[in-house]
Amino acid sequence: MYAFATAVYVLSFLTSAVCGWLLVRSYLTNRTKLLLWCAACFVLLAINNFFVVTDMLLIPDIDFTYVRSLMALSAVSTLLYGFIWELD
Repeated sequence: MYAFATAVYVLSFLTSAVCGWLLVRSYLTNRTKLLLWCAACFVLLAINNFFVVTDMLLIPDIDFTYVRSLMALSAVSTLLYGFIWELD
């Protein structure tokens, strides 16, 4: 069961990091504002998932709950800002 949880945490981190990287690369090519906000969101989600991996697997003695919550809130807030206030 522990190996399954480890795989889920690591794959979630890798997926969000790759999505963030692809969105940043696409933004640098097209310079669309929506791509910028989506890229920022996924980069913050990748940081969030990194802290999940760190919290659950690498350093379970230290509680990163507040850092993880702050990163998730920042990611969703960034995307929400991009969707609402950056409409053309």
